[in-house]
This record gives sequence, structure tokens and C-alpha cells, in this order.
Amino acid sequence: MIKSKEFSEFLASRRTTRSFKSTPVDSKIIDEIIEDGLTAPSWSNTRPFMVAVASGEVRDRISKDMLERWAVGSGVTSGSLKDKIKFLFTPKAWPLSDYPIMKAYPKSLQPRAKRVGKELYGMLGVARGDKKARDAQWAKNYEFFNAPVEIFVFIHKGLSVFAANDAGLFAENLMLSAHAKGLGACAQGAVAIWPKAVHEEFNIPKGYKLIYGIAIGYPDEAEVNTFKANRIGAEEIKIKTS
Repeated sequence: MIKSKEFSEFLASRRTTRSFKSTPVDSKIIDEIIEDGLTAPSWSNTRPFMVAVASGEVRDRISKDMLERWAVGSGVTSGSLKDKIKFLFTPKAWPLSDYPIMKAYPKSLQPRAKRVGKELYGMLGVARGDKKARDAQWAKNYEFFNAPVEIFVFIHKGLSVFAANDAGLFAENLMLSAHAKGLGACAQGAVAIWPKAVHEEFNIPKGYKLIYGIAIGYPDEAEVNTFKANRIGAEEIKIKTS
């Protein structure tokens, strides 16, 4: 039986991978980490989620589609008037996510998000005002950070937030399993902005909506993979008695 301290150390050693080797991952290993994901608890054991595993040419076509959309869509945030007009007349670039993910974070949560963004982009040498460099870095989301496999996670709309909760439990087990096998993983909300290409490649059952993707592969030696995001302590989430 694994010792408590060893288990805690293993959990703490997991990091988000943002640069992968192109080395293929055996489909049997992908099946194994999915099976491990399914050991997570679930609402009435319903397992209200499904996955679409993209690799090879399917992965490449989805990546190409998303990169094309991003090339136009990135101009709307802080680009020129010409970029914004181009966006308005290019429906392909409009956000089509099944769930709203473009809204601003609640004010109470913004400091955490801003801190990790500042520290990560600082490591990457990307200045806050350098839109070109920031857009180029964001575009790597749609290259899946070079990972050979992208797992798209769908949840059943009929169970609302409970389906999302179950998918999160599943995904955490899956990513920890990948970590144990020497693989890296990166959960990606960014890929849910444009689900159309995924729907075109897979026969998604009725009622299932894309919530996020997970890039899977072998980490390379890039410095970004040493990045350690700040982790809050237990006291920051414990609600005090009234």
C-alpha cells in the first residue's frame, strides 16, 4: 500500500505541461488512463460525460481549424479597427462554445488568475503590452502545445453542474494516471471556444456538450514545463463559522 506522505508528494509533483515531444502515445496507454479516470466517484454512478480522443490526421485537422479561427478572432480583443471589422464579417471566428467561457472572472477570483498569468508570461519573456507575443503564445493552445493526443471532454446537459463536477473528478484521475506513466497533461478550456471541428470529426451523441480538452503526451525539456503555479493553502478555502 502506498504511504500517505508518498501519495501527497506524488500529488504535489503534478504540473501542467505546456510543451510536448511529438513522440506518439500508444492507444493502449490512452485507454488505460481513461480507465483510471473512470475509477472516480460519480453522481448516482451515471458517468454523465464522454470523451473524443483525437490523434494523427484527425488531431491535425482540428488543430488547423482552430488556428484559422484564432487568427481572425484574436484581432477583436485589442487589435486595430480593421481587425475588428474583419472579425464581424467572419462568422467562422465567432465564439461558438457550448458553455459561456468568455465572461470575466468574478472579482474575488481575479487576483489568482492575474498572478498566474503574470508569473507564467514572465517566465516566457512575454511583456504585458506585447500583443503579438501574447497572441502567439495563446495560439499554442490550438496546436495543443504539440501534444500528439487531445482528449475532448463532453458532459450531458441533462445533469447541469453535476455533470461538470463528475467530469472534473474523472479528468483529475485521468491526469494523475498520465503523470504516473511519465506523461504530461494540460487541461484546456480554450479549445472549447470552437467545437464545430470536433463535431465534424466525431459522432457526438445528442445531449452532450464540449466543456474542455486535455492535451496528452510526453513532456519535453522546455523551461515552461518547470513552471510552478502558486497553490493556495487549506485556510484560504475553509469557510469560517458564523
